[in-house]
Amino acid sequence: MGRESMPADAVVYVVDDDPAMRESIAFLLESAGILARCYDSAEMLLSETSDLSAHGCVVTDIRMPGISGLQLVRELHDRSVLLPIVVITGHADVALAVEAMKAGVVDFLEKPFAEEALLRAVQGALARVEDQAARAQERSSIEARFAHLTAREREVFEAIAAGDSNKEAGRRLGISPRTVEIYRANVMAKMRAQTLSDLVRMALLRSAL
Repeated sequence: MGRESMPADAVVYVVDDDPAMRESIAFLLESAGILARCYDSAEMLLSETSDLSAHGCVVTDIRMPGISGLQLVRELHDRSVLLPIVVITGHADVALAVEAMKAGVVDFLEKPFAEEALLRAVQGALARVEDQAARAQERSSIEARFAHLTAREREVFEAIAAGDSNKEAGRRLGISPRTVEIYRANVMAKMRAQTLSDLVRMALLRSAL
């Protein structure tokens, strides 16, 4: 994932109480064209959660004075800050890193780590953000189209998405198969579905809302 494919506001939030480590990570990221913002404590990052970019990720040490990296992961989750998180761990802290993975961390790096490993972890986290953003945008678009369906068209949409034939849908809705076919054509046009599989995929994405 190159810088040219990232949104302009992609940011990596680096949290580490070691100034040398913070500066090293920031230098590496910025050398790769990735914007980095540094914090010397979890508390400092948490004080700015309302200003964090939706197109970012967090890189944090697992052991820090005050709020630890693991506690930071949990606190961000509790605040509904869903940025992907990569944790950095010492050899003795691998068990903590595994616990962090169970709490939702996407990757962890054991010190000392190769620069390429950190870049891969960060790029993977940012790619995940973009995939989530694209899916959210698609769901929003589908929901907007669904809102323009009539009540009967919505019933037909749901029946077709459930796998009903025109005959089965007609029986369920108390209308003729021919009428279902007409409604189905309207639904396909309004939802901009080229095929039945398109319509089913839209229904599945809507169910994830």
